[in-house]
Amino acid sequence: MLAHPLLPKLKALRLSGMADSLEERSELAREQKLTPVEFLALLLDDEIDRRQRKRLARMEASAGFENVKLLSGFDFSAAPTIDRSLVLEMATCSFIERKENWLICGPTGAGKSHLATAMGYEAIKRGYSVSSHATHKLLAELHASRADGSASKLMHKVTTCDLLILDDFGLRPITAQGADDLYEIIHCRYERSSIILTSNRSPAEWPEVFGDSLLASAALDRLTHHARVTVITGESYRQRTRRKEAQPPENAVSQTA
Repeated sequence: MLAHPLLPKLKALRLSGMADSLEERSELAREQKLTPVEFLALLLDDEIDRRQRKRLARMEASAGFENVKLLSGFDFSAAPTIDRSLVLEMATCSFIERKENWLICGPTGAGKSHLATAMGYEAIKRGYSVSSHATHKLLAELHASRADGSASKLMHKVTTCDLLILDDFGLRPITAQGADDLYEIIHCRYERSSIILTSNRSPAEWPEVFGDSLLASAALDRLTHHARVTVITGESYRQRTRRKEAQPPENAVSQTA
């Protein structure tokens, strides 16, 4: 079959979404006797869809997620203390529009990071820019970036994105410079954009993470103002899964007995 005469023109204009579906849409147009306008509308929809998918892929890569964690994969039955209606409300990302924060604390393995990352993906789907970091890694990266002069670029990214995810706050000690940097991030984002912060420490323990009582007071006052606080209780999901996997099948037990 000869190539469609429009194909080289679409490629020259870098309309690859239209180029990729051109033959399929042309066949559909012949079968259904579509008008030229209807045929063009289908091609334009294909191009728009391709660009949206490419844009989402770029935003997801820029966000820096360590793993793909979606809300559809979150096991609410394994975390019965989590308010499902609250999670679904947060998934609408209206809290980002209101410049609010979401602070999630609870034991290791309770699903905090999964929820935070899932909200990041939901935000990107709605067109919000996201930057996701383990807190100690971000502060270490900021410290190291001062050596090559890229600190201002990184700081600009984490202070201006629509949603900043700070995972595992308080998991590791913070240096004096790290505390200053964290305060600056919180201060710059206060009432301008949203933060999701996860921690395995209770909120009462957060001031000691900074090591400076005045800095801690100023930072946490801003962080907790206009914020939802969710406390997750219960056993680690990973440990429950490990024990379940370690149990022999029922038929194996009955054969042994």
